[in-house]
Amino acid sequence: MLSDLPNVLTLSRIAAIPVLVLLAALHEPAADWAACAVFSAAAFTDWLDGHYARARGQQSDFGRMMDPIADKLLVAATLMMLVGEHRLSHAGLFPALVILLREILVSGLREFLAGRRLSLPVSRLAKWKTGVQMVALGTLLAGDAAARYAGIGFLPVSAIGEMLLWVAAMLTLLTGWDYLTAGVRQATNKAPAARQGAPAGLVPPGLDP
Repeated sequence: MLSDLPNVLTLSRIAAIPVLVLLAALHEPAADWAACAVFSAAAFTDWLDGHYARARGQQSDFGRMMDPIADKLLVAATLMMLVGEHRLSHAGLFPALVILLREILVSGLREFLAGRRLSLPVSRLAKWKTGVQMVALGTLLAGDAAARYAGIGFLPVSAIGEMLLWVAAMLTLLTGWDYLTAGVRQATNKAPAARQGAPAGLVPPGLDP
């Protein structure tokens, strides 16, 4: 199971985290570009492992467990590095906080719903949120120093990254609210979901689109 390509790709995202952290901590323009490249490659595997698993019929319980964990570890580690290395402005702390809190919220909802044999399907808006978020974080990892190093210092790379982070945070609030209301509906539903069927926005595990 661990040798299946989708699971290897998922685990590679976790393995990329210490490399990413080390590169971001070097404070060198070339290292910033390398950190951006490592993050971008790791983010691409998020799409690739799911696509490959569905195409080859290699979906597994291990993959369903580890895939969201790997995503959240990658995003959280990157945000913490950006904040710790002062790569975000004071205002940029707010969208970073929103994103981190939403990840904790969704994790808690998934844990609760797992006890009811339900899971949260990934909405189309959540996929857009993830895409914008990944582009924002990759751009912020590169930053203005890397832009000057590459001869494109006229581009406000850090400002663009923060703007995209704000967009991702707004989408995060929308999708987080959708997930929260779906979870609250289920939590206040006294009848077991397995007997009466899943409510709107919730599906049995393994049936996520």
